[in-house]
Amino acid sequence: MKSHFSLILLSTLQCNADCEYCFENKADDRLTLDRLGEMIRKVLDYMVEKSLRSLTIYWQGGEAMLLPPSWYEQAHELIQREADARDKQVFHSLQSNMLAYSARWNPVIASMFGNSVGTSLDYPNLHRKLLGQGPESYNEIWGRRVQEARAAGIAVQVIAVPNQATLDIGAERFYRHFVDELGITEFQVNTPFPGGDTNTVKKELPVAEVEKLSHFYLELAEVWLDRGHRHGISVGPFDTLLQHFSHEPATLPCIWGDNCANALVSIDARGYVAQCDCWVTSYPDYHYGNIFESENFGELLRTSPARQKFNERPIQLIQRDCLSCDYLSLCHGGCPVRTYTVHGSLFEKDPYCELYKVLFGRMERAAQELAREAVAARSLAA
Repeated sequence: MKSHFSLILLSTLQCNADCEYCFENKADDRLTLDRLGEMIRKVLDYMVEKSLRSLTIYWQGGEAMLLPPSWYEQAHELIQREADARDKQVFHSLQSNMLAYSARWNPVIASMFGNSVGTSLDYPNLHRKLLGQGPESYNEIWGRRVQEARAAGIAVQVIAVPNQATLDIGAERFYRHFVDELGITEFQVNTPFPGGDTNTVKKELPVAEVEKLSHFYLELAEVWLDRGHRHGISVGPFDTLLQHFSHEPATLPCIWGDNCANALVSIDARGYVAQCDCWVTSYPDYHYGNIFESENFGELLRTSPARQKFNERPIQLIQRDCLSCDYLSLCHGGCPVRTYTVHGSLFEKDPYCELYKVLFGRMERAAQELAREAVAARSLAA
């Protein structure tokens, strides 16, 4: 039985960036502390009902740092008080574009977020911009803020999304930029998807170029295995896949969960509930309801027609596409939102299916190779 629950919480829908491929519909809404208290009490009561022991809150936006550090300090105390009253554990994770970061954030990042923050930057950066400015300004400010955070002892993890220019420069140059030039020791490469309202940039994302993306991912895996794996560099999803195929504990990305509706939900600053941040900010037809308009969070989830569609997806995929796949128990048909943005349906397999299978195969072989090396080393030492 699963004993953990995850909440992606959008504390504000405001943003200080203007990223051209963003899937979110921005607004001026901010979560008040009073409403946060009401929300958290309902979520924790649901956890009591379901005998769930712990909760991770992934604080996002919009841009999470547009609310001040003092707000998060009060939120932390409020949430801990409610969790203690129900004998629940709560962990916190922060995702920010870092544009509003300054040293005043250091105490709350240390006390609430384990001295760690997640952020995003693509390379080359074509589409992440400041309002009314180009990518160069974004890069310059982002780089300075990240450098300041790391100098303060904050661990910074980076998410990057490949674009056409990324595929053109290749994996070696991409890896060198993050690891050798920026000094980033933990980053993750996410596949692009054209979520939210369509525009020219989203149409130009290399979504259909699965073969080229597969080649890039395989090249990057080889670079990491050769230069990073044994030297403390973490590159996702390669590192967690290697752990998985090495039969070690591994937390795989949510895109490969057995059914994300079982363990994850997102709530925005207005109280709307959906499967994840992609759904709650972009697809109101897939909202589960509003937590402030429901007395019982569990009942809201149980009676949601939209959530029922997510629960139906695994069996639909097994019947239609995935039953004969060697990696079904690992992938489970992939990410619903990537599927929806490409196919307009939940009941298709992830458009990156072939990329995943190539990547799974390579990391499975890598795990076998490392196991053989370990056996040989023990034999020589005996």
